[in-house]
Amino acid sequence: MSAARTGLWFLAVGGTAALTHMAVFALAQRWLWPEAANALGFGVAFLVSFAGHRRLSFHGAGTTLAQSLARFGATALAGFAVNELAFVLLLRVAGWPSWLALVTAMGLAAGQTFVLSRFWAFRR
Repeated sequence: MSAARTGLWFLAVGGTAALTHMAVFALAQRWLWPEAANALGFGVAFLVSFAGHRRLSFHGAGTTLAQSLARFGATALAGFAVNELAFVLLLRVAGWPSWLALVTAMGLAAGQTFVLSRFWAFRR
């Protein structure tokens, strides 16, 4: 698959996962601290993201399902570490509204996730 097509699928799957993350966050923040709602949103969105990237963005990957899951799990956790750190700093230190902090943090983590996914988790 061409790099452009991979990139388009990555954006579509990533956008779907991001919307899932935000929807879970919106529902969960009523009952949980924002940081916990962010973590829950990540967990649900991870499932959407892995399935979509495995089947669409990086279809034909030269890794087994188990290898991709382990690698993508590590990639996603690294992305979530960046996400949660940025989220906490923007929310608690800078005093940003939770939605603005969430969207900004998710954007920072997305680039890192693409590079690690393309060249490691789903390596051809």
